Amino acid sequence: MKILILSRKPSLYSTHRLKEAGEKRGHDVRVIDYLRCYMNITSARPAVVYRGAPLVEANAIIPRVGATHTFYGTAVVRQFELMGVFSANESQAIARSRDKLRCLQILAQQGIGIPVTGFAHSPKDVGGVIDIVGGAPLVVKLLEGTQGIGVVLAETRKAAESVIEAFRGLDANILVQKFVREASGTDIRCLVVGGTVVAAMQRKAPPGEFRANLHRGGTAEGMALTPEEEKTAVLAARAMGLGVAGVDILRSTRGPLVIEVNSSPGLEGIEKATGTDVAASIVEFLEKSVASGALRERSPA
Repeated sequence: MKILILSRKPSLYSTHRLKEAGEKRGHDVRVIDYLRCYMNITSARPAVVYRGAPLVEANAIIPRVGATHTFYGTAVVRQFELMGVFSANESQAIARSRDKLRCLQILAQQGIGIPVTGFAHSPKDVGGVIDIVGGAPLVVKLLEGTQGIGVVLAETRKAAESVIEAFRGLDANILVQKFVREASGTDIRCLVVGGTVVAAMQRKAPPGEFRANLHRGGTAEGMALTPEEEKTAVLAARAMGLGVAGVDILRSTRGPLVIEVNSSPGLEGIEKATGTDVAASIVEFLEKSVASGALRERSPA
């Protein structure tokens, strides 16, 4: 099988591991910088051209689209879909998960637990949004933030008003969420592949920090999920339409709450924390999907 990994850098841990896992299972695997791809958009023979040469006869792609290049990256993925190539994550699913507001709205629609969340445009409505989430302490999140960047804990109402007004003054779109104190600076990253949780780890924030992201200095260890947590992770990935997803969950008195669904989850932290070959699981998912003739959503809408 010919597999293309859409990634900016072959040296990245996740990209390298996926290529290694695919080749170990006998596949022809090539890393493609999706920003160097351009497209021939035609109803007859749509094509993706890479550095002057058409990419032909690919069986499957694994998108590793960075958050800063979502628009162009999903356009490339969509073009492969129009060519009939199977994608581990289809373009619409990537777009859904990258839009944090849309993601939470879809999860809420599906009855999946999320933190109480408020969203508003006008600075005049700051007080109302704060009231929606039950007042301070609360968490303010930039919609475009990743890896814990643009996430602020406001301990008091006055601090919350100042942070929200500052972000809105910069015309930044933000979410306001109830602070889940009982999570105690920990969250759970679940790696879902093909509708199954293949690995899970608990991440703990460093002293003086509430964000548990490994990029913020958090630590991680493998863990066993409760049946409810496992079900929640699978339902969240399914709601987004993602074949491969990192689902982040908080433990609360209300049960598991999903705080994010990631369409390009990093493999390094979870593989090292759990000892699980997640890359191999992703390649196996591609094998089964291509063998069954499965295609994800192919509409360009």
